[in-house]
Order: sequence, then C-alpha cells, then structure tokens
Amino acid sequence: MMQNWYHIIPKNTGLSIYVWIIFCVLPFFFIFRSSSIYEMLFGIIMTLIFFLAYRLSFISNSRFVYLWVSVEMAISLVMTALFGYIYFALFLAFFIGNIKQLGGFLALYIVHLTTTLIAITTTFIYQIESLFPNLPFIIVTVIGVILLPFTVRYRNQQQKLEGELEDANERISQLMVIEERERIARDLHDTLGQKLSMIGLKSDLARKLMTVQPDKAAKEVEDIRTTARTALKEVREMVSNMKGTKLEDELVRVEQIIKAAEMTFDFKGNPHLEDTPLLVENVLSMCLKEAATNIVKHSEATSCHVTIEQSPTEILVCVKDDGKGLPASVEPFQGNGLQGMRERLEFVNGRLEIESHQGTTLKLHAPNVIKNTEKEGQA
Repeated sequence: MMQNWYHIIPKNTGLSIYVWIIFCVLPFFFIFRSSSIYEMLFGIIMTLIFFLAYRLSFISNSRFVYLWVSVEMAISLVMTALFGYIYFALFLAFFIGNIKQLGGFLALYIVHLTTTLIAITTTFIYQIESLFPNLPFIIVTVIGVILLPFTVRYRNQQQKLEGELEDANERISQLMVIEERERIARDLHDTLGQKLSMIGLKSDLARKLMTVQPDKAAKEVEDIRTTARTALKEVREMVSNMKGTKLEDELVRVEQIIKAAEMTFDFKGNPHLEDTPLLVENVLSMCLKEAATNIVKHSEATSCHVTIEQSPTEILVCVKDDGKGLPASVEPFQGNGLQGMRERLEFVNGRLEIESHQGTTLKLHAPNVIKNTEKEGQA
C-alpha cells in the first residue's frame, strides 16, 4: 500500500504534513517530562515499537495486519495512561480508514473508538491536572478518531473510482480507434474498390481498342477520367467526414441542405455546447447530418424544424419534418441510416427516439458529461 518508509506520515487527511511530523516528535516531549529514567526508556521503546508496527501493518498481508493493529492499540493505550499522550490514536484512525473489507473496517473502528474513549476518560479522571490544559487538543483528537477513518475510506474509494473511470475512458478510446479503422476500411473498399476495378477493366479494354477502334478507345479513356475524378471527390469527402465537426458548424450545413431542397428551415435553441466531450458533439453532428439527408431524400416534406435543448445532464436534439412519415409496416431501424444513428448514440450512452405522426420526429438524446479536471491536494 505504501512503498517507502517516509510514507508513514499520512497524506490526504486534511491535515498538513507538518502537523503529522509534530505528532511523530511530540511523544518524546511527554516522555521526557517523566521523573524516572526507566519510564523514559520505556516510553521511547514503546514509541519506536509503535512506529515499527505501524509501518509493518501497511506492508504485511491480511493475516498479520490485525496483529500489528492490536499491538499499536495496546501501545496507544499505554502511552495515554502513563504519559497522557493520546495522539497515536490519530495514526490508528488513519490506518483503519485504509482497511478495504467493510467488516474489518467496522470492527477495528468500533474497538479503536471504544478503547480510546475509555482510555481518555480514565486518564482524565486520574490525571486531570496534566490533561486539563490539553483539553482542546483532546477534543480535536476524539473528533479525528470518529471522522478520520470514514474520510480516508471515502477518499480511497473515490480514487479507486477515478482510476476505474480513467481505465474505462482509455478502453473507449481504444475501441473508438478500432471502430474508426474498420469504418475507414469499409469506406475505402466501398468507395475505391469498385472504381479502381472499373478503371483497371476499362484500361485493359482501351488498350485493346486503341489500334482497331480508336473512337471507342477514346470513349473508354474519357470514362476512366470521369471515374477517377469521382473517386477522388469521394475520397476527399471521406477525409472531410473523418474530421471532428462542431454541432453549430454542422447546423449551418444542414440549413443549407434543407433550403437547397426548397424546404423551409426553422431552428430553436443554442448550438454552442460548452464543456461537452468532443466525442459526444461529433456523434450528435453526424446524426444531425444523417437526419437532414433522410428528410431531403425520403420525407417529401416542405419544412424542417430543429431544436437543441441543453441541461446539466443531457443534450436533446429534436429534428422534425412534415413529410409522409414512416410506413407502419416497416421497421423504423431498417434502412434510412436510422440504425447507424442509434448505434452511434448508444456508443456514447445516448439513445434515439422516433415518432411518426404528421411527419417524422427524431429525438437524439446524449449525456452531457463534463470532465472534471480539478486535482485534489496531497495533504
């Protein structure tokens, strides 16, 4: 759990590292107030054994952890009773917060809290003169024993969840790369494969006709030229589609497409998304483009209405037309690019809703996940 000896000083507890250093040195001040040299030696030995056991409790396996914790508790009680030094209880409270098993955590927490309260109460009754000046610090220590284990446990769980989230995001990034490669391979095959094959066949044909039928050979060469230009155009469009697209930029192009098809276009909302992951915005942009393309090709509509609504948890893009709607006998997600839109949205934990009444309404739901870049302090 901790790799170096100096990590014996707890971190992320809300207390400065200098406060913990004082707690490490302070027991010797209490010990040297003793009148007997034997008590001093005994106190020094107990302090050294405590820190040794404390260190071993971090690096030992589960079978010996409870043994070392028991030794630490015993030493803490002895130091409280003999020298009035209660601050070892804070070290124990920090370690208990690092126990992963809930049963072990609760058991050690209850035992430690109970023994600490009994030791402080008993010592306070019999040594009220020596402990009364330290009463504010004793109260703070008791509060620390009560709250510190839960604080440490919560922070450990939070760090674990953040680590799992980072791993999940990294895995998603890897899956995105794989999916993008597969999509590029499919697009290249569909875009270039057929046309390159056609160019090859026409080139062979033109070579054979060049001497016997020059006019037909020239026509084949012209077809080759046209096919090559078409392939080049499609490759450029494919490369353009690979680039990240902002929703507000895509909305401008959608408006141009709709108006070019002699339809009216209406928009409500704010297309500018703040702090939204680029992946989510790209998915919404692609789905919006696909929805507009479907309206132009299939809907026979006269108008298109786009609404963008943002909330702290969700982005909703609604695309509505007044066309013929979807046939009742046809599965909505079979064709017209709707299946691809649904898969893209599901990839970012979104969803697609379809309503076909006096036209077609597509509702694109996407989570508005905001990445938290704040870092917690070490101490």
